[in-house]
Amino acid sequence: MRRSGRPTGVSEVRLNKQILFGLSIVLLNVFFAIFAPLIATHEVDEMDFFYIFAKPGEGGHILGTDDYGRDIFSRLVYGSRISLVVGVIAVGIGAMIGTVLGIVAGYFGGFFDALIMRFMDSLLSFPYVLLAIAMMAVLGAGLFNAMLAIGIVMVPSFSRIVRSAVLNVKNEEFVLAARTLGASHLWIIFHHILPNIVPVLIIYSSLNFAGAVISEATLSFLGLGIQPPTPSWGSMLAEAKNYLQTAPHMALFPGLAILFTCLGFNILGDGLRDLLDPRLKS
Repeated sequence: MRRSGRPTGVSEVRLNKQILFGLSIVLLNVFFAIFAPLIATHEVDEMDFFYIFAKPGEGGHILGTDDYGRDIFSRLVYGSRISLVVGVIAVGIGAMIGTVLGIVAGYFGGFFDALIMRFMDSLLSFPYVLLAIAMMAVLGAGLFNAMLAIGIVMVPSFSRIVRSAVLNVKNEEFVLAARTLGASHLWIIFHHILPNIVPVLIIYSSLNFAGAVISEATLSFLGLGIQPPTPSWGSMLAEAKNYLQTAPHMALFPGLAILFTCLGFNILGDGLRDLLDPRLKS
């Protein structure tokens, strides 16, 4: 199997400040999502009619309240669960289907390559968000359909990345040697091709996680994603758009949550690319 120019290990991760910074943001989101019932200061749908549109800090509400008197901090904490779940499932769907199609296209080539790639090109001809909206219009609103739509939209980009990685690996000497010794296609794919494209999948999945979070927020903002009363950062922005002048904090904090979550995954992805991509090693 292919070996990189120098070893990568725990010590190298510790030296990579970019990975540590991105990972700290990601782990903070995971912490909020897992321990949401313990961290939230109020019930997610509890209405405090004495403090409607409360500013941050008023009435025991850390980040203020919305137009129904609901605690924004608590809704943000629970909203992190939705974003992470959608990100994991959607990226998982896109990665699994895209990996299978990319390996078939890259390894076997010929007719399979042309058929799969032309279909992927046809999907890529549509804007990313527009295609997700079109699929949601067909499937209907809801959490499961949002994850499925976002995942399917990610398939073309995953398949193209995987195909490119497979084309680079399949002509390596260890693959040619396995063929000469009579190894089956499945043996070569699972023992030689897949292990060498795992770093590419890890890097691209971490970068696409941010796209999944934004897509979920977009769909929820348009009313096609998570439905009330379940809190979602996108739906919180949709509720806040009519009160930007009177209660700007309603939009500020969900927007910052989306910003820092996507920033964390993008920084983590860039750091993993620097660490795992052998072409960037000296």
